Amino acid sequence: MKHLLLISFVVLTSIVFGQNPPVPNSWSKKADFAGLKRERAIAFTVNGVGYIGTGVDTAETVLKDLWRYNELTDTWTQMADIPGSQRRNAVAFAIGDYGYVTTGMNTPNSTDVGATKLNDNWRYDPATNSWAARANFPGNNGQGMYFGACFVIDNEAFVVGGKHGPNNYTSNMYMYDPAQDQWYLAANFPGGVRYQLSALAVDGKGFVGLGTDQDLYRQDWWEYKRTTNTWAQRADLPASARASAVTFTIADRGYVCMGTNGGMLDDLWEYNPFDNTWSVRAPYGGSPRKNAVAFVLGSRAYVGTGKGVSGKKQSIHEYHPMWTLDLEENELEISVYPNPTSDMIYVKSAFEPEKITLINMLGEEVRSASNSNQLTVNDLPSGQYRLIVSSGNKSANSPITIQ
Repeated sequence: MKHLLLISFVVLTSIVFGQNPPVPNSWSKKADFAGLKRERAIAFTVNGVGYIGTGVDTAETVLKDLWRYNELTDTWTQMADIPGSQRRNAVAFAIGDYGYVTTGMNTPNSTDVGATKLNDNWRYDPATNSWAARANFPGNNGQGMYFGACFVIDNEAFVVGGKHGPNNYTSNMYMYDPAQDQWYLAANFPGGVRYQLSALAVDGKGFVGLGTDQDLYRQDWWEYKRTTNTWAQRADLPASARASAVTFTIADRGYVCMGTNGGMLDDLWEYNPFDNTWSVRAPYGGSPRKNAVAFVLGSRAYVGTGKGVSGKKQSIHEYHPMWTLDLEENELEISVYPNPTSDMIYVKSAFEPEKITLINMLGEEVRSASNSNQLTVNDLPSGQYRLIVSSGNKSANSPITIQ
């Protein structure tokens, strides 16, 4: 698939058209996580349903619970606990009809009495609300690991980096094949030993970076190709180096949000793997924090929990991306021309526009017009923009390039 903006005199854009559509590149508050305040939890999505569990609460108790989120009612329901040990900084992923939770640490601190690194691997079946033991994680000679990162490609999970103990980090990456219930050693992460990494998958490729080796926070970014089992360095995150960020993928874009560089961060960055570029997006809708979690439902991400300046959090915010639109809404076509442009933008649509609004890559309104089908843009900086066309409670939008 070619993911490039087609340059022509007229760009005919398929858009969606719905009731009170969300503002692109915006956050909205959702119901607080019912499992109360915590950090270092896990999250995954199975069959369009989001789950959050485990982590450390305000009493510094390590947990083993699991909660399901109902998007329609904005409510949480507690599900079956993980049968193994309580854990924090575990790895979670979803493949097919199942969620998986593996590795982690069973105490708040690795120096606590009874502290144990975990290597067990549990599969969650939402249909029966039950867990089943699967093949143990083999890293660290089977002695367990925590603070790992994970991405999924073609029904295989890749667990990379992490800690084996105080001042003992790893660059190993292991692939898990659920069909065979087996783990395999894959190519080491080339950025060196590290933990609190960020990882995600887009368009059949894995992306890993950031994190820390305790000495330095990092901002590098690497691409993993499953077909060749090789890594290639990509564009650094053009922002503060960081660890303990939260990541998610919506359609063909990856996102890195919040984290710590010594202080707490709240920025959001969108990664385009097709042209290897980063774009800043609307900062997180809640307070700055680290060790948060995220899951994706359709074209929206749900991000929350974590630890901020004032302590652990339970708030959840929903992110509406700039480019991706709700799949369940009806389609309508509009014409935006010329594209690219250096002078005027004209709109032709199936409805009479009441307002047209031009927003920049930060989601900021830079120009608008009421009861008109055109905008003058010859004084605006060159770059990528988004044109929103609205009438009553209906809205459509299209990308536009200003030269």
